[in-house]
Amino acid sequence: MYLLPHDPRVDDLMRFKPLFGIHLMERKCASVECMYGHKGSHNGHIQVSSSSTFSIIHPRCDLCGVHEFWTWLREEWGWTLEDIFHEHMQELILMKFIYTSQYDNCLTYRCIYLPPSSPDDFIKPGLFKGTYGSHGLEIVMLSFHGKKVKGTKITGDPNIPAGQQTVEIDLAHPLQLPDIENLCSFSELSHIVLEVREQQGASQPPAKPLEGEGAEGEETTAGAEGMTQDKAPASQPFVLPMGVISRNEDYSRTCRICYYGMGLIAGHGFTSPKRTPAVFVLFDDDCFGFIWLELKSFSLYSWIKVSFQNAEAPSHKAFDEMLKNIQLVAT
Repeated sequence: MYLLPHDPRVDDLMRFKPLFGIHLMERKCASVECMYGHKGSHNGHIQVSSSSTFSIIHPRCDLCGVHEFWTWLREEWGWTLEDIFHEHMQELILMKFIYTSQYDNCLTYRCIYLPPSSPDDFIKPGLFKGTYGSHGLEIVMLSFHGKKVKGTKITGDPNIPAGQQTVEIDLAHPLQLPDIENLCSFSELSHIVLEVREQQGASQPPAKPLEGEGAEGEETTAGAEGMTQDKAPASQPFVLPMGVISRNEDYSRTCRICYYGMGLIAGHGFTSPKRTPAVFVLFDDDCFGFIWLELKSFSLYSWIKVSFQNAEAPSHKAFDEMLKNIQLVAT
């Protein structure tokens, strides 16, 4: 498995850790060796549900023991005991729930494709590491759908589960940011974004349902009209408005282009989900940002530089179908 860097170092490389091994035996039998857990490797079983889904089943091996839990917090989140008791006690309660739920005696894996790309894409689609406030780093898949760019959560958190569409960028509505002095004002940026939202609402009815969203009926070409002239604009100064919180201050002070966007927010347990106005900021070929206006929060995303073999989608249709399936699982 690939572990995310420690929060909030979004530019750091992913960490690799063996999770299980499958040993092929005679007569088409196989033995499964689970390598995760502080007590060492142990036997398990594999159960294939379909051509794209399988599960690893193993007897419980104290995966949720105290020692294992502290080790996991240190490796996954970079927390020391001092951090835990002085800064993260509220988060710790949530993390214990996630940990005991996720590391059960049956781990299910689902095949995903990397999104198709086009020479017209202003950024290479694929997997990105992103900061999500107190939830730490998460993995998001960025894909092009005609005049929209969508970010789908590959890993989730207590508010938004994996498989949900977390961000959406409207390529038909580039934003012209104010000069650097006025950009420091949150109200100035909000005014610009809300103006675009009103224009968008006047030209088309709002897309409502969040459940079962898919790519059906949308354009599947990676490029979009008007993108060619926006592909390499002159860079402009950029700074976060006052009052916007960012866990990572190591973002570029220049950006290439900004677009109107929508971000999905929800309460704990995916309650009362809604899409709210946001600003997409393209910094360079590997990095972009997302300003969540309602949350007054900034997420920084960095492209995952890992070569995944045999992960390309065989067609746009196959990728759209895969995306729809993981969204249905999330709901």
